[in-house]
Amino acid sequence: MSKLTHLGASGEANMVDVGDKADTVRTAVAEGAVIMKPETLDTILAGDAKKGDVLGAARIAGIMAAKKTHELIPLCHPLLLNKVAVEIEPDEALPGLRVTALARVSGKTGVEMEALTAVSVACLTIYDMAKAVDKAMVISDIRLMEKTGGKSGDFRRSENE
Repeated sequence: MSKLTHLGASGEANMVDVGDKADTVRTAVAEGAVIMKPETLDTILAGDAKKGDVLGAARIAGIMAAKKTHELIPLCHPLLLNKVAVEIEPDEALPGLRVTALARVSGKTGVEMEALTAVSVACLTIYDMAKAVDKAMVISDIRLMEKTGGKSGDFRRSENE
């Protein structure tokens, strides 16, 4: 188990000094899902939600959230993101929507939190925009799928993780 870098010797929280680290291209991909009734999915896909374009609003909300991650998560560094992409795909097997976010930066620290924040807020936006027709929706399985770059190397979630 590696040492937690955000804690001092007495357990106090600290922002990690990344000043001496080399800039590298770093990417992260996260995913999550919103499980809902089949008729809720049909309403969203038909564009009939009372609040408007659920998928478009969720996509924009996820991108905006990634850009503000350092304001939401304590001790995260502000990053000049090169790219944030949020994709939302229907999955009839859930039934519901699968949300995937990619974040990329050329910098001294990773973008895992930005990708995870993008997915989380996109899922919350889907819930908010469709809750009038389905309050029982479940936001599920938000997780990091892969990351590249940086000192810790690459990570890709295996199928059994």
